[in-house]
Amino acid sequence: MLDRVLITWLRPGLDRGARVLHAAHARADGVTWVGFALGIGAAAAIASGANGWGLALMLASRLCDGLDGALARLTRPTDRGAFLDIALDFVFYASIPLAFAVADPAQRALPAAVLLAAFVGTASSFLAFAVFAERRRMASDAYPRKGLYYLGGLTEATETLVCFALMCLWPQHFAWWADGFAAMCGLTIASRIAAGWRVFGESGSPQR
Repeated sequence: MLDRVLITWLRPGLDRGARVLHAAHARADGVTWVGFALGIGAAAAIASGANGWGLALMLASRLCDGLDGALARLTRPTDRGAFLDIALDFVFYASIPLAFAVADPAQRALPAAVLLAAFVGTASSFLAFAVFAERRRMASDAYPRKGLYYLGGLTEATETLVCFALMCLWPQHFAWWADGFAAMCGLTIASRIAAGWRVFGESGSPQR
């Protein structure tokens, strides 16, 4: 819901940073891998109870996630880069609730499992819509720079990062953050299924 606003606000700074990286001969795929490594480092820090470090590494990871796309657009965006970006993003997002559960399994395992199940729903509905949107050569007016059709929702990257930050700052309320965000993810799943049902009607649909 907030991604479009945040991207518009951050784009000038990301473009400047990308130009600096381009001048230093950095490659977009390399920045993607660095961001992923920082994200996994954040998960490792959270699992060990170092939530402050986890939050700092997480923010650095998401900065890289913004810079890699801006850097790719200075050269030549590739399908491999788009694939790598989305695949590693989903692994990162799953790693954070898991890390909180590892840090305190007795109190956090169940709400983390609920949140991870909700993430499966948002990810699968997002990717399924993108597959059939590509078949129909649909373009997203809201996110024209994305490497695949980007169907928004109530819970996007910005909201997820805010939720993770709240978990790091007030981990004693992890169950509340996890269950509340899982409920919001449920609304996103419902809206995406409704959108798919409406857009991909029987007319012209491929055989299963």
